[in-house]
Order: sequence, then structure tokens, then C-alpha cells
Amino acid sequence: MTFLFQHGKQPHPVWRIVPRMAVPSWADIAAVALLVLIGLLIIYGVGQMRQPLTALAASPVTLELRRLPEYALLTTLRMFAALAASLIFTFTIATLAAKSRKAELIIIPALDILQSVPILGFLTFTVIFFMSLFPGRQLGVECAAVFAIFTSQAWNMAFS
Repeated sequence: MTFLFQHGKQPHPVWRIVPRMAVPSWADIAAVALLVLIGLLIIYGVGQMRQPLTALAASPVTLELRRLPEYALLTTLRMFAALAASLIFTFTIATLAAKSRKAELIIIPALDILQSVPILGFLTFTVIFFMSLFPGRQLGVECAAVFAIFTSQAWNMAFS
């Protein structure tokens, strides 16, 4: 605290020592509020996805207007999760195929075969697989839905 005092003089006011802080504008406040809202919505959506399967029987899917924003939120979370998985898949597999001749000889035909299989051909197996990973939870069905969206876009992104 000695820097506040000069020898034999009055102390400096603190506001002269500490630089003035910039006052946030209304756009900054709106952006922070929007980020907080998005974070809370994601937390709520993930909480809904982690509920037990018996919660579906207690509140079945309805077309009431008050429930549609919740359904839209869950669908949007599924789509962004699948997009993130597709981007990770694309940047790893496509980069590996582009940099290694041996990997290219395996990856390109495998992707070509996988993209030719209709989603409905393996959807039943993936639902059973993900349901067994998360027994009694909605998360298994949600992961199966994310996987179905992933397979719809990952092959195209990897070939691009």
C-alpha cells in the first residue's frame, strides 16, 4: 500500500491509480444474457434426455403448443450433437485418408460401402445397442437418434 502514498503528501485517490473500466454497452449485456440463456437451455435439455424411460409413459408426446418449444430444443440439441460428431469424424478420418496411401485404400471403400447402406437397414441394431448402453434411460434412444443423423451426413462430409 506504500504506492498510494508519496512522501509527506496526501494519498492518491484510488480512482487515479486503477485504470477506468470500460462500461459494457447494451449489446454486451444482451450477448452475455443470450449466452447464459443458451447454457441454461442446454442444461435443461440434457437433463430431459437423462430421464428414465418411465417418464415417457408419464408424459407422452403431445401436440400442445406449450410443449413444442421443448421438443424443438431437444431436436436442435440432437442435430448439433450429430454435427459435432460428424465434424470430428470428418477431420480425423478424411485427414488420415488424405495423408496415408494405405489408409486411403481401406477408408475410401469402407466409406463407400457404408454410405450405400440405407439407414433403416441398421437403425434397429443401433437402437438396441444404444439402449443396452444406457438401460432404462432415454439417453439410449437419444444417442440412437444422434447416430442416425450422424450417418446421414458424415459420409458426405468425409468425401468432401
